[in-house]
Amino acid sequence: MTVYTMTASPLGELMLVGEVRPTGTALRSVSIAGGKTVAVQPEWIESHEAFAAAIEQLGDYFAGRRTRFDLDCAVEGSEFRRRVWQALDDIPYGRTVSYGEIGARIGAPRAALRAVGAAIGANPVLIVRPCHRVIGADGRLTGYAGGLERKRQLLELEHAA
Repeated sequence: MTVYTMTASPLGELMLVGEVRPTGTALRSVSIAGGKTVAVQPEWIESHEAFAAAIEQLGDYFAGRRTRFDLDCAVEGSEFRRRVWQALDDIPYGRTVSYGEIGARIGAPRAALRAVGAAIGANPVLIVRPCHRVIGADGRLTGYAGGLERKRQLLELEHAA
């Protein structure tokens, strides 16, 4: 069963979508209003309670009390995308890396850099999987489904170097 809810954040309203499992709700997506979002489907059930843990952890993150999320995610992607997403999960709080560094971490050839960028851009769980910590090789902020201003806000929150 798919559930969803909306919750407030310093970046604007977040939409959480998940899959109910016997062990709890596994996140399928986190999106930011005004950015790349998913459309609520008629068969989805609205349930704020199903996302209690995610909402609490997001609140702690925005309050500066959490540097890593401990949430079950039910995201689907190719083997390549899953490798890229795992590399995102490994970027420490407060740090940034380039797209090229992500490619190198997963053993992708330099020619696959566009594919690395596309996989990062396809990350369905914004904030929770820290794609905002990936920047251009020259240090510039590039690409973010929630918008570059929100990417900047997240990096400032983390005092990213």
